[in-house]
Amino acid sequence: MATYVNNLRLKEIATGDESGTWGTSTNTNLELIGEALGIGTEAITTNADTHTTTVADGSADAGRAMYLKYTGTLDSACTITIGPNTMKRVQIIENATSGSQNIIISQGSGANVTIAAGKVAVVQLDGAGSGAAVLDVFTDLAVTDSLSINGTTLTIGDATAEDTKIVFDGNAQDFYVGLDDSADDLVIGLGSTVGTTPAISVDEDQFVTMPKKVTASTSANISQVAITSSSNAVAWDARAAANAYHVTTENTTFSAPSNAVEGAIISVEIAQGGTARTIAWNTVFEFAASTAPTVTATASKTDIFAFRYNGSVWQEIGRSQNMAQT
Repeated sequence: MATYVNNLRLKEIATGDESGTWGTSTNTNLELIGEALGIGTEAITTNADTHTTTVADGSADAGRAMYLKYTGTLDSACTITIGPNTMKRVQIIENATSGSQNIIISQGSGANVTIAAGKVAVVQLDGAGSGAAVLDVFTDLAVTDSLSINGTTLTIGDATAEDTKIVFDGNAQDFYVGLDDSADDLVIGLGSTVGTTPAISVDEDQFVTMPKKVTASTSANISQVAITSSSNAVAWDARAAANAYHVTTENTTFSAPSNAVEGAIISVEIAQGGTARTIAWNTVFEFAASTAPTVTATASKTDIFAFRYNGSVWQEIGRSQNMAQT
């Protein structure tokens, strides 16, 4: 009696069977081997949550193909169970469904592999029976030579709450570029653990922190940022507008800067418009002899003030006044 217990579900003729006709079965097997090396497409019932692919014994079946593409329309994730659960093999599986839903490849009660819409995975079916598992073949993949990516996007991570990184494994020292997920920071640092010895950190507001010395081979430029007066008050964000300028439009008072950090240095150019305006200062600004300066009250003149924050007040460290604007 013929059996089909091999990993491609081919017909195995029993000794003494099919005398004179075994050639037909052998030819069929050869065709099915060809099918197993090819591409198969299988449709999932619309909006199904589960689907079963059972490779047929000794006859054509898309599920036998090395490259298996699933199609159909889904409104939720669909778990696909590939059988029989004793079949051991490697398959390339594409989620070509519409609806932007995952497919979950399973074979038994063991591990499974999730494939996002429009993505492809290479999976291993371990054929362990009822407890069979599906594994991602490329987990812990090691490439011993150059790796080229011809596409335009390389995505690292799967949108879960975990750090992701690229590690540069040097002879004497390692470096990493990674995402510190808990802080939502992009970090370049020393070592191989994200958050360890950071050299550059970029947060979600695109503010950059560099805890060590920075050397510039050419001049450094801090872009000017305009700050305006509303209801006779100027709001000044020391982090976003370290190099600020203010064109007067009304008599106003400079409020206490937000995002003050000890050691920070900020400056402001105050440019009088066609009509000179008065300027006052919040008490957090500290001037020589604790006396606020009189801003030049002449149209089309400019004053520049610089301050350093000592953790309590903004101490004036520079002043230039009564300068022409052109």
